[in-house]
Amino acid sequence: MSDFLQVSGKTFLVFGVANRKSVAWAVAKSLEDQGAKVIYSVRSEARRKSLEAQLAGKPVFICDVEQEGSAARLATEIAAAGHASLQGIVHSIAFANYSEGFKAFHETKRADFLQATAVSAFSLVEIANAFKPHLARNASVVTIGISSLLVTPDNYGYMGPIKAALESSARFLAKSFSADSEVRFNVVGSGPLKTSASAGIPGYIESYLYAEKLTFRKRNLATQEVADTALFLLSERSSGLNGTTLVVDAGLGSNFFDREIIRLAMRPVR
Repeated sequence: MSDFLQVSGKTFLVFGVANRKSVAWAVAKSLEDQGAKVIYSVRSEARRKSLEAQLAGKPVFICDVEQEGSAARLATEIAAAGHASLQGIVHSIAFANYSEGFKAFHETKRADFLQATAVSAFSLVEIANAFKPHLARNASVVTIGISSLLVTPDNYGYMGPIKAALESSARFLAKSFSADSEVRFNVVGSGPLKTSASAGIPGYIESYLYAEKLTFRKRNLATQEVADTALFLLSERSSGLNGTTLVVDAGLGSNFFDREIIRLAMRPVR
């Protein structure tokens, strides 16, 4: 069968394209490669201008999810432009203010936590609510989470609890929508990636290289591998999955006692 995913001719809305390294970009391009139509939502006019070359001739809308009511306005604009029915939405949005560098978790500022929650987690709820009338009955909504909510990396700080809120929100949305539709909500639990967004996390390079040694294959994820998983969840081939997190981490979460890591950790200090 040539069209296994069966997304050709269907329309999807993708949030979060920042540049060619972003997960949202990889998902959008994969959808287009499979014959789907993609509507792009970016956070600002400046971001739209920076993407002019890559998104020339494609439908691009602006939605700053930090602003209350922005999702509802976007839904109205997209419907008015003739895109009344969507087969799926990709939510690949996250923000944390690390401008003051690393801080212990208990020193997290209220304003920073609330801002990051609004952008990174609650935006999924607002988007789902705004687009509910415009989603096909069996549409799929996919958000990008992290591979483990149990680990406590120092340099990820308050984004850990916020990603937990995102994942929980997806499950509650799946239940809420089930009252009158078959719209599915799932999470891609991604291991560390080499993206522009991750570069803003203090000490990320060291964490990224350490994580690579813990993968079974000794090679970190490619962004495309996460995009491929999202594409599967957007397709009807994943119709049995709802309220689920698919972990994509190349074995990272199952390899804490890798002998090479143990050897390096136990080397005598000189």
